[in-house]
Amino acid sequence: MYQIRTDLALETQEKMQEDNVELKGVRFLEERVDKNLTISTVVIETENGAKTMGKPKGTYITIEAGNMDEEDEDYHREISVQLAKIIKKLARIKRDEISVLVVGLGNREVTPDALGPRVVDNLFITRHILKEYGKYAFGQDKVNRISSIVPGVMAQTGMESLEIIKGIIRETKPELVIAVDALAARSTKRLNRTIQVTDTGINPGSGVGNHRHGLNEKSLGVPVISIGIPTVVDAATIVNDTMYNLVNAMTQSPAFSQLGNSLEELNDAEKYELIRELLSPNLNAMFVTPKDIDESVKRLSFTISEGLNIAFMGGGAQRAHVE
Repeated sequence: MYQIRTDLALETQEKMQEDNVELKGVRFLEERVDKNLTISTVVIETENGAKTMGKPKGTYITIEAGNMDEEDEDYHREISVQLAKIIKKLARIKRDEISVLVVGLGNREVTPDALGPRVVDNLFITRHILKEYGKYAFGQDKVNRISSIVPGVMAQTGMESLEIIKGIIRETKPELVIAVDALAARSTKRLNRTIQVTDTGINPGSGVGNHRHGLNEKSLGVPVISIGIPTVVDAATIVNDTMYNLVNAMTQSPAFSQLGNSLEELNDAEKYELIRELLSPNLNAMFVTPKDIDESVKRLSFTISEGLNIAFMGGGAQRAHVE
């Protein structure tokens, strides 16, 4: 059966509520920071809950910021600060100094998929400086060891991201891996306005249906936190939303109310089958991204890198990437 594709646990939880599916073993909490910033937490506690949601057990925290796609440095700084708090919470760091490997997943040559590599570009990397000069180069007693890698995609390297990262972990022995990747959303209103952070890891390429081996604690041997922003939406989602609005409009129109009521009686399975027929064969593999994605990815990658810099270095925009 055709399914609306989304990487966001929050959207899956919302869909379950819409369909009146009983979610046992799943907790949901929503906190409104201000009128333009909401933090939602979905905790999948049991295997049954994981099966129902179609996602691994763990904690999924979503930052929804209505104005995140706009140019406002103070607003983005606030988002970065909230992101830093979430990262530190999920990392459960008990030591003053740790070694962190940040992985920028995605394809730098494809703008909607360039979020991960762009985040790495803006990170404050410390591992090489610590090895060469020690922590005193920073004028601090305690400095986290930050390293990064952009593994590219299989078409560029001929290797799975998992293979590359496992080799790096074996040599550099980080205590925490943070993977950053672009995601797919179910709702167009969440494109470039939502950040999902989870302690369950990530499957590179899953957003566009290119499933690769998962990056998680089981496969890598160290805890993995993934950070993602939805930059694309499945064409089927747009058709589904349009169909929903069309049916609502038809039911309100005297001329089309009978046809609208007939369509409204279709269950989800029948609607998905109709959508699949409408999309096939030209649109069912199509993904859509906003027209200003270039600027959005540039801005949002900086927001995420700032969150990471604040979380592990206590700094922000004043810190430059040191070559």
